[in-house]
Amino acid sequence: MSTFDSATLPPVKNVVIAGGGTAGWMAAIALVKLLGKSLNITLVESKDIGIIGVGEATIPPIRTFHKLLNIDEKAFMKATQATFKLGIEFEGWREENHSYIHSFGVTGRECWAGEFHHFWLRAQKLGLGGEFGDYCPELQAAKANKFFTNESMPLNFAYHFDAVAYGRYLRTLATEAGVHHIVGNITNVSKCSQTGNITSLEVDESQEVNGDFFIDCTGFKGLLIEQALHTGYDNWSHYLPCDSAVAMQTETVAAPVPYTKSSAHKAGWRWQIPLQHRVGNGLVYCSKYMSDDEAKSTLVQQVEGEPVNDARFIKFTPGKRRLGWNKNCVALGLASGFIEPLESTSIHLIMTGIVRLMRLFPFDGVTQSAIDEYNTKYDSEMAAILDFIVMHYKVTNREDSPFWQHCKNMPIPPSLTHKLNLFKDTGRVFLDDGDIFRVDSWTQVMLGQGLTPNQYHKVADEMSEAELERFMMGLKQQVDNQVSRLPSHEAFLDKYLAVNS
Repeated sequence: MSTFDSATLPPVKNVVIAGGGTAGWMAAIALVKLLGKSLNITLVESKDIGIIGVGEATIPPIRTFHKLLNIDEKAFMKATQATFKLGIEFEGWREENHSYIHSFGVTGRECWAGEFHHFWLRAQKLGLGGEFGDYCPELQAAKANKFFTNESMPLNFAYHFDAVAYGRYLRTLATEAGVHHIVGNITNVSKCSQTGNITSLEVDESQEVNGDFFIDCTGFKGLLIEQALHTGYDNWSHYLPCDSAVAMQTETVAAPVPYTKSSAHKAGWRWQIPLQHRVGNGLVYCSKYMSDDEAKSTLVQQVEGEPVNDARFIKFTPGKRRLGWNKNCVALGLASGFIEPLESTSIHLIMTGIVRLMRLFPFDGVTQSAIDEYNTKYDSEMAAILDFIVMHYKVTNREDSPFWQHCKNMPIPPSLTHKLNLFKDTGRVFLDDGDIFRVDSWTQVMLGQGLTPNQYHKVADEMSEAELERFMMGLKQQVDNQVSRLPSHEAFLDKYLAVNS
């Protein structure tokens, strides 16, 4: 590990972002909007390399990011063909003919000692109440294909959007705000012979772009973080067997639903992401159990609507860089690692990396303490997401194919083993420091995948049976009444985005 002499640290004034796309332009717009008076920001974007569009679904914290940057929701949604997202429907994950929804909402009402699912578990034991999801407005709205939001009737939501259009939209905002945009291919990365820090990028073998600090958004290849700085990569294939995807877009044939669809198949899963006028489709699979030709054929047979582009393949190695920040370079997006798109965490990880960097930004020079803090939080966040994703594959009743037999018997991180055992034995869920998913999310997925606790917290016994029955009925009635008043997702979209068009 390198160290820095605080007495001789060069201040950071010029920031160079290598790569555009979602990661690059999210970093650029955040830095110029929030730190632009202190920094000069340049983004170098290749004119040849396309953008991998697997990150078209998001989770709710993106709304906070947009508010921080004063991004107008309606303008953003119009520019990116966005729809609202209340959660993800998982079909065939627990077993072939079973489905459940992991929603973004709060289920029921908790108390100081135990979350709502303890009361629900007791009610189930007594034969009272309905399914766990009956007590969540967001989940029931998703099932009914309804949506509405305002201050008096808030739903917790995220978005589906066109990732390519999102990058272009942010590019316009960023360049208007003062980001210097250079279009060209990076042909060389120069480093200081003494410190090993990056000093400049060569563009098209002719233009030198100097910088004090660099952000690598060059995708899987990690042109700066890996090819120049040789950071290393932690391969997580032993936990996550899928290593390939094939994606294509189709014309929409039905009203867009307010949730992502994730349908398991014999060697992985298929996504459907509804936008305003098209649908993003993709098949994620393990190349050991399914060939590229079979994957493409399966996807083409299962999609609805006419294709609007050719199917394209994406090969990846699940895992992460050993350091998210190395010397004077931070990696964001695919350059920093890739777990897989199952729970729509890719864009969220870009956002948290940007916010973490801004909070630790080395205006007066890069310090090892800042690097260590960034990397500790980066490691914790990635490990927590890994646990959450692996759980979907591990906790299953499926054994109908070699792929699912492998998943059911594969090793998992010790931290996940503890979480699953704790929930099974006691019904308790405790979050890690880096966990971006709430207790509600863990509970919905564990129950949805078929993991039922052996006991509930005895605080639920403080209610009499009659009180518990009234409590459960009252909550369900509140949810039913709220959802019954909502318009359809399509109707709300049409009205919301038509205002002041």
